[in-house]
Amino acid sequence: MHMKKAAILYDFDKTLCTKDMQEYSLIPSLGYDDPREFWDEVTELSVRNRMDGISAYLYVLQNKFAQHGTPLKREMFTSLGREIVLYPGVTTWFKRINAYARKAGFLLEHYIISSGMTEIIEGTEIAREFRKIYACRYFYEDDTAVWPAQIVNYTTKTQYIFRINKQVLDENDDAALNEYVDQKERPVPFSRMVYVADGITDVPCMKIVREYGGSSVAVYNPGSKKAEKTARKLIDDGRATYMAAAGYSENSDMEILMKKIIDRMKAESALEDLEGAYR
Repeated sequence: MHMKKAAILYDFDKTLCTKDMQEYSLIPSLGYDDPREFWDEVTELSVRNRMDGISAYLYVLQNKFAQHGTPLKREMFTSLGREIVLYPGVTTWFKRINAYARKAGFLLEHYIISSGMTEIIEGTEIAREFRKIYACRYFYEDDTAVWPAQIVNYTTKTQYIFRINKQVLDENDDAALNEYVDQKERPVPFSRMVYVADGITDVPCMKIVREYGGSSVAVYNPGSKKAEKTARKLIDDGRATYMAAAGYSENSDMEILMKKIIDRMKAESALEDLEGAYR
């Protein structure tokens, strides 16, 4: 039996891991006691030069390492990935939720759409769980970062939803991405898509997935009232469909919610098949 595809799309920072990935040791290694000082410098540069915030951050990061006489190397990022602290249950989440989806008749794929660093995510123990990681990365010469190769900000994130929807996954393939394909013919319809993220920068993606019939889940750090308030606002403003504490253990609120979403996909899929049989 041919299995239908479904997909979960995740932000990374504060969604699967506990804080911005650069804050574990990358920024502290530059001598910052408080990461906010680094981000303040990024904001100042961005505002003063009317720069995209992510572009400014990639410039400041590279520049700071150059000032320290330490070229930014690819392996520095990969080794940082091993220091990332994931939320409880993340390491076994994929196996559990994939098995549940398979029983419902779906081949479930996982994707990252993040403004963080591709190379750091690739260094984490869960990297192999993702069909594709869409995030910022540098262009390297002799393994040294020389220029941003990919900049993923809150609006450019949206193109990757359509790449997944049409299964045109190569970032450089714009021709196929922009070709007209009827919604019914797309390999991963929005109705079988879930977008999981934590914040305001994810609003365009959450909104698109929700408006086209998929589900958006606002996750929040259970120890932070501010994070919970942000998630609640995403619900109130009609951006997210559901909210859940960021915990991925067995029988967690997140797992119970995701299983219910998959159950709904199964019911909708069966009705679609029935509809098709009458034609």
